[in-house]
Amino acid sequence: MLVLLILHLVAAVVAPLLVRRWGPRACYLLALVPATAFGWALVRTPDVAHGGAVVETYPWIPELGLDLALRMTTLSWLMTLLVGGVGALVLAYCARYFPPDALGNSRFAGVMVAFAGAMLGLVLADDLLLLYVCWELTTVFSYLLIGHSTERRSSRWAAAQALTVTTLGGLAMLVGFLMLGHHAGTYRWSELAQQPLPGGAYLVVAVLLILVGALSKSAVLPFTSWLPVAMAAPTPVSAYLHAAAMVKAGVYLLGLLTPALAVVGPWRPVVLIAGLATMLVGGWAALRQTDLKLLLAHGTVSQLGLLTVVVGVGTADAALAGVAMLLAHALFKAALFLVVGVIDHGAGTRDLRELSGLRRTAPVLTGVAVLAAASMAGLPPLLGFVAKEAVFAAFADRPLVLAVLVVGTVLTVAYSIRFIWGAFADRPGAAATDLGRIAPTLLAPPALLAVVGLVAGPAAGALDHLLRPYPELFGAVGKHLALWHGLTPALGLSALAVAGGAALFALRGPLAPALARLRWPVAGQRGYELITNRFDQAAVGVTSVTQRGSLPQYLGLILIVLAAVPGGAVILIQPWEQPLDLWATPAQPVVLLVVCVAALLAVGATRRLTAMLLVGMTGYGTAMLFVLYGAPDLALTQFLVETMTIAIFVLVLRRLPERFSMRPLRRSRWIRRTIGVIVGTTVAALAVGAAAARQARSISEEFPHLAVEQGHGRNVVNVTLVDIRAWDTLGEMAVLVAAATGVASLIFHQSRTGPRPRRREVAEDEASAGRAVWLRGGATLHERQRSIVLEVVTRLISHTAVLFSLYLLFSGHNAPGGGFAGGLVASLALTMRYLAGGRYELVEAAPIGAGTVLGAGLLLSVGSGVVSMIVGGTVLESTTVDLWLPLIGHFYLVTSLFFDVGVYLVVIGLALDVLRSLGAEVDRHIEAAGEADGGLAGRRGEAR
Repeated sequence: MLVLLILHLVAAVVAPLLVRRWGPRACYLLALVPATAFGWALVRTPDVAHGGAVVETYPWIPELGLDLALRMTTLSWLMTLLVGGVGALVLAYCARYFPPDALGNSRFAGVMVAFAGAMLGLVLADDLLLLYVCWELTTVFSYLLIGHSTERRSSRWAAAQALTVTTLGGLAMLVGFLMLGHHAGTYRWSELAQQPLPGGAYLVVAVLLILVGALSKSAVLPFTSWLPVAMAAPTPVSAYLHAAAMVKAGVYLLGLLTPALAVVGPWRPVVLIAGLATMLVGGWAALRQTDLKLLLAHGTVSQLGLLTVVVGVGTADAALAGVAMLLAHALFKAALFLVVGVIDHGAGTRDLRELSGLRRTAPVLTGVAVLAAASMAGLPPLLGFVAKEAVFAAFADRPLVLAVLVVGTVLTVAYSIRFIWGAFADRPGAAATDLGRIAPTLLAPPALLAVVGLVAGPAAGALDHLLRPYPELFGAVGKHLALWHGLTPALGLSALAVAGGAALFALRGPLAPALARLRWPVAGQRGYELITNRFDQAAVGVTSVTQRGSLPQYLGLILIVLAAVPGGAVILIQPWEQPLDLWATPAQPVVLLVVCVAALLAVGATRRLTAMLLVGMTGYGTAMLFVLYGAPDLALTQFLVETMTIAIFVLVLRRLPERFSMRPLRRSRWIRRTIGVIVGTTVAALAVGAAAARQARSISEEFPHLAVEQGHGRNVVNVTLVDIRAWDTLGEMAVLVAAATGVASLIFHQSRTGPRPRRREVAEDEASAGRAVWLRGGATLHERQRSIVLEVVTRLISHTAVLFSLYLLFSGHNAPGGGFAGGLVASLALTMRYLAGGRYELVEAAPIGAGTVLGAGLLLSVGSGVVSMIVGGTVLESTTVDLWLPLIGHFYLVTSLFFDVGVYLVVIGLALDVLRSLGAEVDRHIEAAGEADGGLAGRRGEAR
């Protein structure tokens, strides 16, 4: 089975290439792929004929206990035959249906084969999650097929509507699957069906969600609107997706789950009410259509309602009738859609008011259509008659349901006659429609399907033997499939339905006004448009209220929702059971108090610099808490990050007003304080609840052992970053590089890799002395911008800071530090040089471009991982190298140090990019603005 799925995948990939080379004729070759699935299922018939199953299991996601579990039983065997057989015929039909030069032929062929593979995976999946994956793949591929004619708005609209309805239903179904699988501990349906299901509201909710998915896929009320609109798709798509494959997915799911879930409270009421209503509404709508495809589409909706009732009611006799009707419907409806395609292909129209005389100009096509329509109407000796009689017999003990089924069948007979009469009869005063020469490859697929429906009727006994294992899942089967059961009530009801349908068609003239006036209270398409319009209006209303361009309002709404939804859940659940230890030492509440007071004061600060310093106090207080809790690595990193952040804030504040706007009144500030307190409490409660909810052992408990044994270091934090979780660190480095590029692109008006600013001339005495001058940039600053104290301090500790950063880098594997902390210290050294000497001093301190440093760091980290793979290990795997150097002696080198050096360079490059963008580039803008103002003032003076 897995080989078949892979074969479909490979064929879907190469299909566009084949079609570009051979044109639509490549569809003959592609048709062999679903035909292979059909032949494989035929060969496997003995394995499932007596209730057996063909099972294959392959590893999928071992960490989650998920496998590619494939299983073919009687129901999935039948669906495999339909998916493969009808798919092969439709692809062969496409070879002559599409013009060789039509746009999108290559894409269509690939998507069509991919859809067949996804549908095959759906019917063979034993794992509910695998079934859902294939379910959504059919949704996506059907979207592409329905919207094949991308230049037509109707196709795009129809594809979007089908995607919206079926995707939302699929998401609801996924939640139901998750509820069942979580309770049972497995997602394999073959195992779930053998276990006791949960009772009460839990199972009711799960069942209702699954029914939403099944009914939406099969276009059952209230989800019928998308199927008639989907007739904008090419006719071969309608013949396959909307007759034999996609719309059958919901019915198949009902058939799969009914043996276990039919006893659940809402299952039968929902299935019966929705199915019967759909049957009546679809049949009545079909009588009003003048487009042959729309007539068949609404008829398909009606037949899907019938299949939903029969397959989902959960009795053995109904199940047998259901699988027979499933087969019959696929045969006659696919044939009729292909017949419509031949008519449309030759006549250029599907309007039955414009067609006339096809029974004379296309007699063979007429015979094929009559056979298929007769099976749809339930006339003997076709398979449709056998299945319809079995349906009536199965509901003999439910008079009300049986009466509705008979009425629905009357409508089916009426629109079947309407189809044949409108398409093939002579119209008074109209010239005969000439289809020209019909290619055998266009006529053979519908003819073969119609003949199979004819042959299967007399062979109902053999068919009963093959299909019986499925209804036996419900218990003893009292009925059997046969062409002749004698003079039974079911036969009388069949005759009554045929006579009633013929009479209804004969009275079409007098009933025409009633047909025009009597409609469903809200048409399906109109209902969908009303719902989507209401959503659009609601979105506009919500947007007009919430999206007002106010950042405080946005943050306030987000934080209020955070406090209300997760916070409310924590309050209701209260996951912690043990009493909380608020602090371990008296110093901890003191630091906490300082942090809280600083945060509250920051909200009410009127000066930006004051607010920034108060926020910095909260960061330093957090670092102190790390110290008190014995986390020196985290504390060191927090101190450095907070210091660097303050420096960046200072650079930004230069271009902002000194004070905040006075618009936030005192009352609004108290509102903000209140929100802050509530959100802070919520986040604390969520943290405590998450820690208390842990059930399994934390994987971090193994980190100390792994750090020594595999990472060859005693600093667990640093070894985790560069070895145990090195992939996470590599991803974060990529994010830092992207962030640096983004910041620079927002600030620089010109290329940041262009020529560097040239240093201005320093003081004459320094230049005449003929000696090297350190911190030269200070001489370029205006006297008011220079700080002698800052320059002296920078001269004293800048080099020491760089050396200290290297110490943290090389000692971080066994002591607090590492590449990240070392890079931050080096960045602070560069920041001091810039603050003391200006943008020219920054160039003197770091003459290399920031992009070069960032790229070198990322390349070094990635390269260390690649090298470890090349030498025989896994990516980013660490090892030790024993060395002996003179004067130093023996020591060992851990290869993850090179990864850490890359982190060190990336952090420095990020800081350098920030300093050159928010610092040096902003300085240049200020200088340019000052020179422009000075020049303008000078010109004004000269004018005076």
